[in-house]
Amino acid sequence: MVAFIVVTALCAGALLYYTQVYAYYYDVTATGTDDVRLTGKVSNLPETILYEDFRAIDAESSPIRYRACFTTPSTLDQLRDTYAIYPGAEPRVAPTWFDCFDAAAIGDDLAAGRALAFTGQRNIEYGIDRVVAITQDGRGYVWHEINDCGDKTYDGSPLGVDCPVRE
Repeated sequence: MVAFIVVTALCAGALLYYTQVYAYYYDVTATGTDDVRLTGKVSNLPETILYEDFRAIDAESSPIRYRACFTTPSTLDQLRDTYAIYPGAEPRVAPTWFDCFDAAAIGDDLAAGRALAFTGQRNIEYGIDRVVAITQDGRGYVWHEINDCGDKTYDGSPLGVDCPVRE
């Protein structure tokens, strides 16, 4: 009886691990035109930037599971002058098998000033912003973050006047 319980628990644990780390993710097919966009300072609209070597994953189970990696020939100075900075960006951990995205290293680069986080698109889904971080050597990373409106929606707080109408 004990062996049955232990084997059942191990199988359930393995299944739970697999579903959380592998099962829900799928590869995002690059379109080649608008996979990497930053919000312009002047236009306040997402604009496509030059990029190469795009890889991305997503999952239907959560709006914050999106992760992407790419390279860009654009310099940080060019991007900083043209596009909106995203304050307080914190990269979300990606599955270990998506090896181009290391949240700890990206966070260290952001903290040390070796990378900048830009607003990719505000409210890409209600309460969720797309954030794009780019390092000095042209490596780029994309993830989704819950914004203030999303935080208020999920915790039940009254929405501020700057929150868009939820469709």
